[in-house]
Amino acid sequence: MRPGAPHRPTARTRSVHVRPLPAAVPSPRGPRLRLLMDAGPWLAVPPDGYGGLENVVATLTTELRRRGHEVVLATVGESRLPSDGRVSAFAQGQFGRLADSYADAAGVATTHALAVVDEVRRQASAGTPFDLVHTHLQVVGPALLAALGPEAPPALHTLHWDLHRNAEFYAAFDGRDRVFFAGVSRSQVARGPAALRRQTLGAVPLAVPLPAGPPLPRTARADFVLVLSRLCAAKGVDTAVRACRAAGIPLVLAGPVGPYRDRAELDAALADPARTGPEHPDVAWFTEHVAPYVDGDRVRWVGTVSGPAKEDLLRRARAVLTPVRWPEPGGTAVCEALAAGTPVVAMALGCLPSLVDDGVTGFLAADEVGFTAALSRLDELDPEACAADARRRFSPAVMADGYERLYAQVLRQAATAGRRPPRSVPAYRG
Repeated sequence: MRPGAPHRPTARTRSVHVRPLPAAVPSPRGPRLRLLMDAGPWLAVPPDGYGGLENVVATLTTELRRRGHEVVLATVGESRLPSDGRVSAFAQGQFGRLADSYADAAGVATTHALAVVDEVRRQASAGTPFDLVHTHLQVVGPALLAALGPEAPPALHTLHWDLHRNAEFYAAFDGRDRVFFAGVSRSQVARGPAALRRQTLGAVPLAVPLPAGPPLPRTARADFVLVLSRLCAAKGVDTAVRACRAAGIPLVLAGPVGPYRDRAELDAALADPARTGPEHPDVAWFTEHVAPYVDGDRVRWVGTVSGPAKEDLLRRARAVLTPVRWPEPGGTAVCEALAAGTPVVAMALGCLPSLVDDGVTGFLAADEVGFTAALSRLDELDPEACAADARRRFSPAVMADGYERLYAQVLRQAATAGRRPPRSVPAYRG
């Protein structure tokens, strides 16, 4: 089936229990919890390439289970991550449908969320209720869990996006001391509506699995720099192209364009005589602003990468470029780069100044001129300093510590639910 084509929902699957991870140890920070981890219906966990949210879920779930917590995963059927149970509404990831009309895309998210609700009720009826639901499904996840009231376990929702999106919902939402929020950076939370900030318990920076060995020294690396992201306007890919052309540095683009994983998929879709309807906005933008410069030499598009292929690119690149045009909320690719000992050149927007130590683990720029100039200074940066910073700040253990603290806070505050009058939430005024 062509990526992005309509796909009928499959029948929901019941929880499928799988063998636990070996070497489970009790968490030092509190009792063993029974958690439902909701990754949403968009991509597999872990993703086969692009998927920052799903990579975070995979990293966190693995570390929580290593600590002895029981984690049931709500995801799509093609996910491969070991867990203590599985619930799915779709056999395959539905990422290609995110650009569909509201009626269709909203139906996908709601179908998945209803499967989560069914699982919550089923486990409660079986006498094995969840202690807490950790949902990563935007808007629909917290909305349905809050609507269930005391029938559902307390919930924590991680905010993975720019909070100007769906700001009206977050400004009006009241979790009634049962549904709470966590940000992925302080700068992200600070931009949210006041009502959301009141219900946000903290910000937990993202984490990635750490490579086993030391990073490649600067002198052993290839000559290219890397963009590892969706190839779209918000990520500033055209800025990277112009900066690298001006600096005379080869550029590798690794990521999807809209729902299309690589050049072959995109070309096949564009040549399909059955195509109808408006073009995906990322495809239209890429075709106009980036594709003319992709020559296979100075600018190469290698498509979506994962596993050893992604690790190899990260390990050999001179730098990872993050020339975003939006206030980056989390910066998964930055964490991945630094873990590989690869410095980062980024625009100083959103959370990026909190992730990149300017002049030590990368460079921060205010505009395209500064961004281009930074590319001539890459030899000033030490890969080992980058890797050491990632070990200290972006390890799975650090992220799990943060979430264990928030889980405990959710459970404490939910235990007093019902003792306070409902809060009055002002109308959102932008």
